[in-house]
Amino acid sequence: MLVPVFTLKLSHKILPRMVALGKYDGVHPCLTAATQAGKVFIHNPHARSQRVNANRLVLSTQDADISLLNINEAVSCLTAGVLNPDLDCDSLLVGTRTSLLAYDVHNNADLFYAGVPDGANTIVLGTLGDMPSPLAIIGGNCSLQGFNHEGKDLFWTVTGDNVRSLALCDFDADGKKELLVGSEDFDIRVFKEDEIVAEMSETETVTSLTSMCSSHFGYALSNGTVGIYNRTSRYWRIKSKNQAMSIHAFDINSDGVCELITGWSSGKIDARSDRTGEVIFKDNFASSVAGIVEGDYRMDGNTQLICCSVDGEVRGYLPGSQESKGKLLDTSVDQDLIRELSQKKQNLLLELRNYEENAKQVELNTQVNEADGQKGVIPANTQLQTALSVNLGSDSESAHVELRISTSNDTIIRAVLIFAEGIFEGESHVIHPSLQNLSSCIRVPLTPPKDVPVELNIKAFVGYRNSTQFHVFELSRQLPRFSMYTLSSPDSAPGPLSFVRFTLNERVQMIVMWLKQSFLLPEDLEIQNVSFEVCFTSLRDAGQLWIKMTPGGEISINTDNVDLAGDIVQSMASFWAIEDLQVEADFPAYFEEMRKALVVVDNSHAVCQKLTANMADSSNLIRSVLVRAEDSRLMGDMKNMKRRYMELYDLNRDLLSQYKIRCSNHTELLNNLKAINQAIQRAGQLRVGKPKAQVIAACRDAIKNNSVNMLIKIMRVGTLSS
Repeated sequence: MLVPVFTLKLSHKILPRMVALGKYDGVHPCLTAATQAGKVFIHNPHARSQRVNANRLVLSTQDADISLLNINEAVSCLTAGVLNPDLDCDSLLVGTRTSLLAYDVHNNADLFYAGVPDGANTIVLGTLGDMPSPLAIIGGNCSLQGFNHEGKDLFWTVTGDNVRSLALCDFDADGKKELLVGSEDFDIRVFKEDEIVAEMSETETVTSLTSMCSSHFGYALSNGTVGIYNRTSRYWRIKSKNQAMSIHAFDINSDGVCELITGWSSGKIDARSDRTGEVIFKDNFASSVAGIVEGDYRMDGNTQLICCSVDGEVRGYLPGSQESKGKLLDTSVDQDLIRELSQKKQNLLLELRNYEENAKQVELNTQVNEADGQKGVIPANTQLQTALSVNLGSDSESAHVELRISTSNDTIIRAVLIFAEGIFEGESHVIHPSLQNLSSCIRVPLTPPKDVPVELNIKAFVGYRNSTQFHVFELSRQLPRFSMYTLSSPDSAPGPLSFVRFTLNERVQMIVMWLKQSFLLPEDLEIQNVSFEVCFTSLRDAGQLWIKMTPGGEISINTDNVDLAGDIVQSMASFWAIEDLQVEADFPAYFEEMRKALVVVDNSHAVCQKLTANMADSSNLIRSVLVRAEDSRLMGDMKNMKRRYMELYDLNRDLLSQYKIRCSNHTELLNNLKAINQAIQRAGQLRVGKPKAQVIAACRDAIKNNSVNMLIKIMRVGTLSS
């Protein structure tokens, strides 16, 4: 369905996920990509005679169509698009681990240069929500930051972990763009401006996101998974042994619905149906795919899909001609129908063959096993039953959740296959008991690493010991969100000092309903009083969790785990559809850690400034000594030349030593900035709705004002006015 229309072989390598297409003069599309040694190349075959001034941008000596932009730092992300709506041309945005550069390629001039302490891992350009002007939004060290065309910081918020992918998408179909954020904690978060409106948990780092049609969006994970969501519902996903390097939405068959185009580390390009995930086009490069963009690169009025490999090979594709499109669509529909009918036929033939084999087996087993009454076919009333419970473990095994699978009669379970995201390696688990251990009951240990609800999809082979064919039972079971916490006695351990406290106008019965839905509790647990207290112990680290309710409706969550407290608040808010919730919180040990981290950040900034000044002085001194050493060499003064070169050697060694110290200091600074950003995000997770957005904004102001006490107070009470 895609027709190759051009192929280029550029003389520069391309870094993965760093490809863009921009009209920097408003007319001619230019392919832009990051290359080695801190450079960005711009391929412009349409204006070869354009004069380039000697600034950042210089002409390549290897290719007349390519200009090189010197960044002098390792490029971590780039994009191109309209940043200033008053200009009819695109701007180039380049991110590094410490800065963001907005560049006017046509005039060879910087638009702005902004320091970014949290780094720039990924970048997206466009309008967000009700904000009037386009923003360059960068994702860094647990933070999101948006700049307008003047370099003003107009958007800032925090997220759970290092940001790896961004996309703008009309998630809720209200005509305004929301921000999709993929991070290293395996979550996809949806921001409506600075408020999180949805979260989806995946099984690996989210490396790529792309907006499809309507509220659909595509995603890719670091383990080779790609798929499509419609809002919070996953349409489909597939998993490959190769890694998805780039994904893009492009309508290859002109049906008004974009297909998901994926470029793989193996060099393969494929297009998959938005609805089913079926491959409808594929091609191959000789090396890994670096990026996929689209644009009218030939300037003939047609938009091409442009795919680039890391070796610099570029291919452009067009959908088939108008005449062939109709034929392809008709043929595709016919082929789909034939394929579907053929599959049904094969399934029916297989089912018929199984019935025939079963009939023979019944007759044979009736003769052979008449003494013990066993038959080849299981009784019609056979049922597969499941139960979840907490196993506190023993000397040989740790505490875990136990899934018990059993039959309702004397049939045996020959094998069990369980699919569950995020619990098993490879997402599936097979239990195949030996012949000596066959029984009607199988117990499966489960240890969910995160507090998220998990759907267990179970397939069990049920029959008799002498059966050669088995009946397959399929069923699903929901694992509660907080299944790794077991009910315990208040006297078993001292209560946690940390707490979250708020008031809800809910009856005790509703609280009990939430508890039974979220935890593994005994069926006979009843709470009739207007106040209650339940205590849990974590199966992971034996941490304590106490949930209390007073007659006045005040709920207190006592735990030293701030993430757990946030998860419980969000779970309660979702259960009762609470839009806004303000809380009082105190985590003394954790807040003290944040206080120390802020002190370290201040010290790191001071050390960094001092080291930068010392390195600048050393560099100036090196230049001076080098000139004197060369003067001595030219004058034949070998003694002074040798002395000055020895001095130069010592200065260079000191400079390298200072650079190592500076690198170590920068790493420590990044780690502490990440911890602070995560603390702000956790403080936000303890609230819901507007109070959540307010506490994040107030925390940032406190950091700007360098007020540690104000920051801790905001985390405790929400805002200073509370």
